Amino acid sequence: MVSDDWRRLAALQGGLLTREQLRALGVDRWAVRHRLASERWVAHTPTVIGTTTGELSRAQLLWLGVLHGGPDAVVGDLSAAEVAGLRNWHRDDVTILVPHGSFVGAGHPGVVFVRTRRPLRDWRRRGRGLPVCRVEPAVLRFASTQRNPRVAEGALAAVVQQGLTSPNRLEEWIGRMQPLRGADRFRRALAEIGGGAQSTAELDVRRMCRAAGLTQPVRQVRRRDASGRLRFTDCEWRLADGRILVLEVDGGFHMQAEHWEHDIARQRALTSPGRIVVRCTARELRDEPERVARDLRLLGVPAP
Repeated sequence: MVSDDWRRLAALQGGLLTREQLRALGVDRWAVRHRLASERWVAHTPTVIGTTTGELSRAQLLWLGVLHGGPDAVVGDLSAAEVAGLRNWHRDDVTILVPHGSFVGAGHPGVVFVRTRRPLRDWRRRGRGLPVCRVEPAVLRFASTQRNPRVAEGALAAVVQQGLTSPNRLEEWIGRMQPLRGADRFRRALAEIGGGAQSTAELDVRRMCRAAGLTQPVRQVRRRDASGRLRFTDCEWRLADGRILVLEVDGGFHMQAEHWEHDIARQRALTSPGRIVVRCTARELRDEPERVARDLRLLGVPAP
C-alpha cells in the first residue's frame, strides 16, 4: 500500500521525506498540503517534510541536511566524525557538503551547507542509511579550513587517539586530496602522532624538547599513586640521580575550581621521594615553550 511505502521510508530517514520522494511513492501534493494544513506534518524546508512534529533531534537534523542538499549531499567535517564516534569535538551546527553549484536556498537553522568541487561520491562512506563522508576526508577537509593550526592538529590527533582511523590512512588521504591546504604541516603532525603523541599538548612537548635540545619524554605512563589508584602521567623523564620527573599539562578546563582542586590532590598523591611532579599549562607550551624548557633543564632533564 502507498501508506506503508512512505511510512517505511520515513522510518529509515528520521521521519523526514522530500516532496519528490512522496510524489514517487504516490502521495500527491494535495495529500501533502492537507496533512500540513492539519498540522500532522511539518514543512521544515521547501523540499523536506517532517511526518512528526516537535523539535528535531540531532539525527533528524543530519537527515534534514542531506535530504535538502540533494542526492549527492553528505554529512561532512566534524559532523561526519561525530557520527563515526568522535567524542569531545561537538559543534552545535551540523555540516553538510554539497556539490559546487547546488542551490540550497535559506536552508534550515542549525545546518551549514558547504559547496565543494570535491568528489563527494568517492568520499561517501559505504553502506546504506545516512549519507556520511568517510572520517579521513571529513577531518582533513575540516583541518584545512582552520586558521588555528592547533585546532587542525588536535582534530587529527583526536580521531587517531580514539581509534577512528590511523596516521597511515590519513596520510594516504592527504595524497588523494591534493591540493590540500596545510598538507605538509599535517604530514609532520601525523609523523609525531604516529610516534605516540595523542594530543596537541603532547605534540607541543615533543616540539619543545626538539627545539630546546632535551630528551623526549616517555608519555602516558601507568603509575600507582599513594592510595594504590592507577593513574596515567602525561610526560616523564628519568634524571641522572635516578629520580623520575613528571610533567603534567593542564588544559583550559583545569582552571575551573573543581578541576584545579582535583589536580592538586592528584599531584600530591603522585609525588614520592623518587618522583617529582611539576605542572604547566597548555598555553605555556604554546606561547612560552622556551620558559618551560628552561625550568625542565634546571630540574635535570638531560640532553638526548
